Amino acid sequence: MIRIFSHYVSRMAFVLLLLELLELLFHLVPAIHFASRGSLVFVLGGDGQQRGLARQQHGGRYATRLAGHGYAAGDGELVDAELAAGCEDGGPVLYQQQRVGINGRLFHVLKFRSMRIDAKPGGQPVWAAAAYPRVTRGGHWLRKLRIDELPQMLNVFRGAMSFVGPRPERAFFVERLGREVPYYNVRHSIKPGVTGLAQVHYQYGDSVDDAVRKLQYDLYYVKNNSLFLDLLILLDTVQVVLFGKGSR
Repeated sequence: MIRIFSHYVSRMAFVLLLLELLELLFHLVPAIHFASRGSLVFVLGGDGQQRGLARQQHGGRYATRLAGHGYAAGDGELVDAELAAGCEDGGPVLYQQQRVGINGRLFHVLKFRSMRIDAKPGGQPVWAAAAYPRVTRGGHWLRKLRIDELPQMLNVFRGAMSFVGPRPERAFFVERLGREVPYYNVRHSIKPGVTGLAQVHYQYGDSVDDAVRKLQYDLYYVKNNSLFLDLLILLDTVQVVLFGKGSR
């Protein structure tokens, strides 16, 4: 019995070491963890969550100032974006959409409108598709260069979001994914971000499978949250904006 137990422990130690190596190499928590809810301690074994909460609380004023400066610095882009969003069909330039934030709190995210006014058929939320037919011509470039996200600096200014963190999702999909995907709501343990690890490593998601793949990056971020990781993500975000990686 002792021999069998020792063999089992050795195999488990090897598997855990392999998973840890996968995390370090690919900057994600492997989806194999999702099969067993009992592995949550290992999934979030780091102190990044507590560190991230502390940074977001104490760095709130600094983030607010940066958001204000960033919004002012982007004045020229804002004017161009407003023209692209409003001139094509005469609709509103900005729009608000309810999203789920830290601890499941609802808030309204701000974006430049990149789709036609009738973008939601039947009024029901839909996944962002690869060639979404309701994206306007100007909106295509707003999304390609991620300029449509610029108004979210105001959400950072108000304290509902951070610069870096898991992207906030719509409540309709959060409810569904929370039922179908283990650990999905762990991503709501810190503030959502204007950009995030999943956004610079993965494309727009349009399925539950995509949500699982992106969750691997979100959980890695929650587990390993640090200022250095934030800086790496911000640098990667610049490349996404310049080269349109991951955009639809």
